[in-house]
Amino acid sequence: MERQKDILLDVDEVICFSGFLEAVNAFLGTNYNIDDFDTYYIDEVAIPKEQFAEFNDFLNRRNRYENPSILPNAIATIKELNEFYNVYICSSCINPFDKESSGKLFIDKFHFLINTFPFLNPDHFIFTGAKHLFKADIQIDDRLQNLDNDIPTRILFPSYHNRNIPDSELASQGVLRAGYDWRSGWDEVKKILLAEKEYSKDEKGYCLQKKM
Repeated sequence: MERQKDILLDVDEVICFSGFLEAVNAFLGTNYNIDDFDTYYIDEVAIPKEQFAEFNDFLNRRNRYENPSILPNAIATIKELNEFYNVYICSSCINPFDKESSGKLFIDKFHFLINTFPFLNPDHFIFTGAKHLFKADIQIDDRLQNLDNDIPTRILFPSYHNRNIPDSELASQGVLRAGYDWRSGWDEVKKILLAEKEYSKDEKGYCLQKKM
């Protein structure tokens, strides 16, 4: 029997947009949307430097994962991936601008994951800022710098901050691109990882066979 392959799966900007941008808008009284930005750290662009400390205090009083925007088809595709692969969540919970107050992020993100993905094994949740320490067969992340060269299949998930990375740069690093638009990113992931894994089920939903 073929060994199930392992996937390292990021959370933020891959599974969901947390309530971070909503917090920025509430703090500033603005109406930004995610596609207004092309750099990863939105707060560095949107929040005046003299208001950084005040904004972080404001942010720490909120649960960013209470009502996140889950990306289209994320739940259904991850559930299907989980039938064929060992899915490991691999995500950072550190606010680089306020590390001392980052503990709440661990709790909020964990509760979001267990409530949204009850079919995933919580023993497979890895919260770390050092993703390179963990190896797998496949890695899905929205940040090119997080994709580990030692992992055979690396997929860059499309997001507002990586859309301008040239195809030639990804090709030179052997990285696959799940399209260019976060709205269809999970459809592209499905094409890459599930295209050949069609299968039939019995009336109870158990996998009977894979049709290659």
